[in-house]
Amino acid sequence: MKPLPSRPHIDQLKKQAKELLADYRRGDPAAIERFRQSLPAAAGRADASIAQLHLRLRDAHSCIAREYGFASWEDLRSLIEAIRLSDKASDPSALADAFARLVYAGDIAGGMNRSRPGAAVRLLSDNPGLAAQNPWMACAIGDVSVVRRQIESAPSWINEPGGPLALPPLVATTHSGLLRLAEHKARLHETVDLLLAAGADPNQSVGSRWPPASVAAPSKDHKLSALYGAAGVNHDVELTRRLLAAGADPNDNESLYHSLESPACTRVLLEAGATVTGTNALYRSLDFDDLDIFRLLLSHAAGASELQGGRLLLWAIRRRRSPAHIEAILAAGVDPTVKTKDGVSAHVQALRYGLPEVAEVLQQEGVKESVTDDDLFIAACARGDIDAARHIQSRRSDLPAALSESQFRLLPELAAAGCGAPVRVMVELGWPIAVRGGDWSASALNHAVFRGDAALTQYLLEHGASWTEEHGYGDNACGTLSWASLNEPVADGDWVACAAALVAHGMPRAQRDPNDPTCVLVAGKSKQFSDDVSAFLLGEDVEHPR
Repeated sequence: MKPLPSRPHIDQLKKQAKELLADYRRGDPAAIERFRQSLPAAAGRADASIAQLHLRLRDAHSCIAREYGFASWEDLRSLIEAIRLSDKASDPSALADAFARLVYAGDIAGGMNRSRPGAAVRLLSDNPGLAAQNPWMACAIGDVSVVRRQIESAPSWINEPGGPLALPPLVATTHSGLLRLAEHKARLHETVDLLLAAGADPNQSVGSRWPPASVAAPSKDHKLSALYGAAGVNHDVELTRRLLAAGADPNDNESLYHSLESPACTRVLLEAGATVTGTNALYRSLDFDDLDIFRLLLSHAAGASELQGGRLLLWAIRRRRSPAHIEAILAAGVDPTVKTKDGVSAHVQALRYGLPEVAEVLQQEGVKESVTDDDLFIAACARGDIDAARHIQSRRSDLPAALSESQFRLLPELAAAGCGAPVRVMVELGWPIAVRGGDWSASALNHAVFRGDAALTQYLLEHGASWTEEHGYGDNACGTLSWASLNEPVADGDWVACAAALVAHGMPRAQRDPNDPTCVLVAGKSKQFSDDVSAFLLGEDVEHPR
């Protein structure tokens, strides 16, 4: 692992990455060897095989980051930004503030960022005195000796907010991103035990700082508990058990909902008496394909409001869940004859979403109704069966033009679900391409860009979609590209290739923003993108992405 320069600068590292990529594209053996040694995709491959990978700037970024001991370019970049800000500030507490914004996510630190525990550890290794300067930072780090001394000298401190983010000690510990690092977990657990043994309130909480709230003006309505940090943020089963045993309330309106990414935490919370009703946990569970956890939630939801009126069934269809999910919902007493607010039955809705097996389950429950040509046409499209759809068109030449606005919204709904084949069939057969739908009222193009689905993005643009199509947050596909490239909401998304498709179909390239070095200007508007997308938009990545 190479040591970072004493005063690293991100522009210097970007330059190194571009030079590495240029050498690789020239076939330089040294560059190929660097990729083989540091990039997982190139590990163990022969030179010719690595050359055939057609590596891009993001791969060079990853290689540079790993050479310096970081898991990702964003970790490296975040550390350098923290160092820059702490060096720039005259206040000696700036270093603690920079560290806090690496170790905590935006809902605690104020902002949209993820926690960057790898970067936080590197900053800590260069500044080992951080904990001694601030007992709340000692909680974030798991420095038991500092916490113990603080408790001995000021016993009431255990429930007092403080530090750069005004956190009570238990919240400062359980929300620390360092809990996800094996070498820090045991010390952080010990810190929690020490605080609880000294009488810390297990239900400590702070108001969310997620924008538009902030550290200075946290939300008064949206509370984030210490338990939520353990179960919903860091998904730490053992720490969740310890807090519950100490009296933490499992019904804090956050922990159960967010624990669903860690089924073991969900089980522990339910065992401790977490109430399903009113939490939206059942709906959230349908975002994951974990039938066992969904059934477990249902078993704890007898009489819950979520089971009344049938909305859960319609939501499961919209989330394209399995027939087994539908059977579990019906077994819980949900009415199979429920209809949408537009008067569409669950059975027809299942057909419209390309789920004939789900429709069959509903029929077996006694649902009997005739299906119109309109819905047969939609069902064929949603299955990706273009021949069946064209057969219906042969006797109904007014399709799809005769469909309603709510029916048209299935195009962006399926794009949001990653169903590329049905989307292509719909477009091929004349569906309005710019219609908006999905959770955030966006066009199919916006949903494709959000997912980093370059092939579908290219297809939609070739068939008349425009980068200027807006979505429910008041921006267009350029704004979608900005958010998605920075947050990577889908694994293996290719946002550089999406950017290339957008530029090839009319979106302007970027210019540097003279007022903000972290942003670029696109069509006169300041936007921030991931470094590799910015480099492409600025014309700095010379080879066209795959």
